Amino acid sequence: MTDTTPTPPAQRMPAVYLGHGAPPLVDDAKWVGELERWSKDLPRPKAILVISAHWENAPLTIGATKPVPLVYDFYGFPEKYYQVTYPSPGAPDLARRVRELVGKGTPVANDPTRGLDHGAYVPLLVMYPKADVPVLQISMPSLDSRELLDLGRKLAPLRDEGVLIMGSGFLTHGLPFLRDFRTDAPPPAWSSEFDAWSAETLSKGDVDSLLDYRGRAPGVRYAHPTVDHFVPLFVSLGASLDKEIPDTVIEGYFLGLSKRSVQFD
Repeated sequence: MTDTTPTPPAQRMPAVYLGHGAPPLVDDAKWVGELERWSKDLPRPKAILVISAHWENAPLTIGATKPVPLVYDFYGFPEKYYQVTYPSPGAPDLARRVRELVGKGTPVANDPTRGLDHGAYVPLLVMYPKADVPVLQISMPSLDSRELLDLGRKLAPLRDEGVLIMGSGFLTHGLPFLRDFRTDAPPPAWSSEFDAWSAETLSKGDVDSLLDYRGRAPGVRYAHPTVDHFVPLFVSLGASLDKEIPDTVIEGYFLGLSKRSVQFD
């Protein structure tokens, strides 16, 4: 007998922007607890689409759609961090859907050997430790805030298909300007000022100011000497269709850098 039970509709997923930390994040009990609580409060995703600060490549490139080795894109850490695995299922159907949504006018490439980098797998190790949710990573084809916002808009329908869209970066990332490397170091003024500006601007839904963060945000030259860790926010923001005000899920500082992570519901 053929099963005619209809497939239940996928639950609408939020879009998120999170601070992914460095590989030692998994040893920070407070941060791990924050990420664990967050994941338990989220609906169960059918798949996860990650846009990480650590993969900038044009044209838009789709990573591996079956399990391949991780990308250990960091240096000078203890050996145990290079032995970490995260054998999540591939997401070939999601890859096809991404191609459909960005449209024929958008060049898209494939890199079937490109595994998840630490901007993807480090938070996922904590949030989905069983590695039982299909994960796909795509590159940032540009660091331009408006282009990434537009990409997020195109990908927005995935949220109604049960896909968690995850922009992964760090709200402040001025590593060259840190002088105190204790995990509980107080934030430099440029870090706290940029964090406060971002929180207020997001809470107002002021997309124009966010897009012009280079000209309007205090401390931006120090908070983001390179902007790769901030701009994944715009994919998540675009996927919210500019209608949803994000909730801050995690705040505070690590090494004086802002951990602020937000969820668009």
